[in-house]
Amino acid sequence: MAPSRKKEGKVKATRQVRHEVPVDDEFEMYQEAVKRIVRPDNQLQLTDTELKEEITRVLTGDNPNIPKNISKYNFKDKCYKPDPPGQSEHMAIQFSMNGCSLHHDSEEFKAQEQYQAKKAEEEADARKAMEAESAEAGEELADGDGAEESGKNQFNYSERAAQTFNNPLRERGVSTEPPPIVPFGATITQWEIYDFYMADYAATIMKNRLHEQADKGKKSGGYGSYEEPAPAAAAVGKEEDTVHSAKMENALKILERLVNQNAEDEIFNDFKYWEDASDQFREGEGSLLPLWRFSTDRTKRKQVTALCWNPQYPDLFAVGYGSYDFMRQGSGMICCFSLKNTSFPEFIFSTESGVMCLDFHPQHPSLLAVGCYDGTVMVYDVRNKGMRPIYSSSIKTGKHTDPVWQVFWQAEDLAKELNFFSISSDGRVANWIMSKNELKMEPIMQLKLVNSVKDDPEETSLSGLAGGCCFDFNKTQEHLFIVGTEEGNIHKCSKAYSGQYLETYKGHHMAVYSIKWNPFHERVFISCSADWTVKIWDHNLNYPIMSFDLNNAVGDVCWSPYSSTVFAAVTSDGKVHVFDLAENKHEPLCEQKVVKRAKLTHVCFNEKDFMVIVGDDRGGVNSLKLSPNLRKLHHPVNEEGVVVEGVDNAEVQKAKMDKLLQASDAKAPSS
Repeated sequence: MAPSRKKEGKVKATRQVRHEVPVDDEFEMYQEAVKRIVRPDNQLQLTDTELKEEITRVLTGDNPNIPKNISKYNFKDKCYKPDPPGQSEHMAIQFSMNGCSLHHDSEEFKAQEQYQAKKAEEEADARKAMEAESAEAGEELADGDGAEESGKNQFNYSERAAQTFNNPLRERGVSTEPPPIVPFGATITQWEIYDFYMADYAATIMKNRLHEQADKGKKSGGYGSYEEPAPAAAAVGKEEDTVHSAKMENALKILERLVNQNAEDEIFNDFKYWEDASDQFREGEGSLLPLWRFSTDRTKRKQVTALCWNPQYPDLFAVGYGSYDFMRQGSGMICCFSLKNTSFPEFIFSTESGVMCLDFHPQHPSLLAVGCYDGTVMVYDVRNKGMRPIYSSSIKTGKHTDPVWQVFWQAEDLAKELNFFSISSDGRVANWIMSKNELKMEPIMQLKLVNSVKDDPEETSLSGLAGGCCFDFNKTQEHLFIVGTEEGNIHKCSKAYSGQYLETYKGHHMAVYSIKWNPFHERVFISCSADWTVKIWDHNLNYPIMSFDLNNAVGDVCWSPYSSTVFAAVTSDGKVHVFDLAENKHEPLCEQKVVKRAKLTHVCFNEKDFMVIVGDDRGGVNSLKLSPNLRKLHHPVNEEGVVVEGVDNAEVQKAKMDKLLQASDAKAPSS
């Protein structure tokens, strides 16, 4: 039997590699092959010692495919340098899979095994308990009626299947009819706009004629009193330009405010909502956030000589422009600015002489009293678009001979006409009464000089009137007022005793620029002077209870309307100083430079918002927002530290000032 071709090929291949003993083909498959090692002729011949020698090889995980001779340019040494070895990643992951197998000797495997054993034991106990319960139930049933087998229980739903009716899910939807939509389209041309305005103009003319006929009927009725015609009737017979009409002016004013508020949206948001978060980490310090600067081209060469907020509209304030340089006097100006439109003043009034002071009436916010450098006092109605005042003093009715430094409205009395007070460098305090046709002057007091050296006949013969710089009336005692003079003295006066002073306070050495009563305490007032000091007084004492040196001439000082212990002062170096006596009685909480290369002249608090406005000698007014540390109200707390509710703020503020007065009485100088 001849072998197959495959077997024959295998035998031939074996014979090529190994030298075997030739055998018959039939007997070849039963014989074991004899192996003989054959060495190639070119194999290295080694001795036994060389063969037994161990050669150590170090296996590394470096990737042989990563090049090791990479060089990069070094900008520091300005040459090429080879990369250090080991910078590249040599590890290559071919396959990775997260498994769930645990090693049988690990702690986790033992914990899993204990958990599985405990679970199986609990299941076995539960199964035995169920079997015992079912067996007991079957015995009771068999003893009772024997109707069914012992293993069946028709009331055991765990063994018997129970089918119940499931209510199908129900969806409820309510649909309403959408509001009717009517598409509208129109083309507006210039002629249609013109026709609309002409129709409105014709309706206005007809309405004015009806008013005119009604006024004629009233006059012919013989009532005997003439009333001022209505604005609509006054315009009858005049050609009214639609473009320059009152309606167009009102529409343009609204558009101007919208554009201005959109352009300054960030500043408006800061004014309303932003609070300085750094005040939380600096106790006893505060800051002022600059908001807007109000100025016009016509007032850049003038100085801000007066500031006053409107009592009814908290966003409206008036600015008086003049000059404190007496050798360079010119015309004056009054501008009424609004926070709703910070780009341009709402009202502008021009005066022949420089404006030195102004004040809004507390009950009639449209009346503005003004004092000028030439001694004239005027009353403007800001609603009147005319540039002329409604009242003005003259030589015939009475007039100051020197600049008027301050005016102050008296509260309206039903039995009297509207009046206001003024003080001037001519040494007189006057009361101005607004009669029906003119402004009448009534002298209140003459400020006499106080001799510093008693029993000196020469000085007594040279004594005259003291130049008044400022004054203020007490909030609770209307007859009581204080006056600051150019000599540095402060006099307490009364409208009932115009011949002499009630008290004279000597503490300043130069002119007193401003003096203000505390709005919450009737005994305390504050004064500032060109001698660099701010002093706080109790009118029952003839010495200051507190004094602060601000290292520069103090132009103005003002109490805050929300706290009895907070006041602000401005100096000629362009800084604003804000004090809170309840926090620190020695240093200001904020001393911030507001303007560069300019002197600050006046400061005024807003009655509603926590902000101040300051004026400078370059015709600009800056508005500043107080940080939270500068406007603490210090609510009263009980022994547990909880704020006491229902306490009047005025009483709280008065108690704060009383506490300071008690501390100052303990440190009073001995007589």
